[in-house]
Amino acid sequence: MSITLVAVVLALVLGHVAPSLVAAFRRHAWYDAWLRWLGEGGRGSAGFWGGRYGIALALVPVLLVVALLQWLLDGPLYGLPGLLFDIVVLVYAWGPRDLDVDVEAIIDAHDAPTRRAAIARLGLTGEAAALDGPALVEAVFANALRRWFGVLFWFLLLGPVGALLYRMSSLAVDGESATELPEQTRVGARALVTALDWPVAQLMTLAMALVGNFDTVFSVWREAGGTQFRLHTGFLGSAARASVRGELAEEAEEYAEEGMVQAMRELPELRDAMSLVWRILLLWLAVLAVFVIGGWVG
Repeated sequence: MSITLVAVVLALVLGHVAPSLVAAFRRHAWYDAWLRWLGEGGRGSAGFWGGRYGIALALVPVLLVVALLQWLLDGPLYGLPGLLFDIVVLVYAWGPRDLDVDVEAIIDAHDAPTRRAAIARLGLTGEAAALDGPALVEAVFANALRRWFGVLFWFLLLGPVGALLYRMSSLAVDGESATELPEQTRVGARALVTALDWPVAQLMTLAMALVGNFDTVFSVWREAGGTQFRLHTGFLGSAARASVRGELAEEAEEYAEEGMVQAMRELPELRDAMSLVWRILLLWLAVLAVFVIGGWVG
């Protein structure tokens, strides 16, 4: 079986079988220290580091080392060292926390402070942390893009280099040391992440249409500017909200037609959003398996 598919499946399994161990492994303090050192060496906002393309100084040296290791480990012992390296890098770049665990924490929270803290792990704070169904749906998909699908797409395309490129770029935008970067460096990093996110968001939306209501997703995707070659990902959140809203309406209609009273679930939008994300991931893996069988993925 393809090394690529094995690495993806094992990375998913490890994240659920040993979540504490994997969470401890996904530490990025070295990268934060590296960014701070570059800032001190680059004298703040002066020089190339303080410019729009300054983030390249942080990315290129690390990615060159990873690319060299990727090349050296690919051949010996029937590719086993390369497989192990792929798994290690993919597990490291995934997350940093598993999305479904964070979503379950919100659903299982029984008091307002605990639930608000759990919602904050999805990036919603302040007024946005209220139990707003559409906002939660959009947050789930934004996190699915950054935690899972972005890493997976660039790993499939470029191997460990691609996975680490995506994670390091996103950390420069929303990591702990992001606020310490010069303004123009942050602008360049955001532009890079948006460029990396755009094809992933398009493929996620396509998969959403295939596993959900195609007409609804396609209409909203087109209205939200998904047909335009403009680097933004707003159409993903719009399509996700419409898809979840449509599925909940269809579910209610089915209960009404059968003469049954629909069981009231807490946070139904959040549950359906996570279910939709899982279906999209399963579709991606199924397509990858077809590619492996066809011999198109190494």
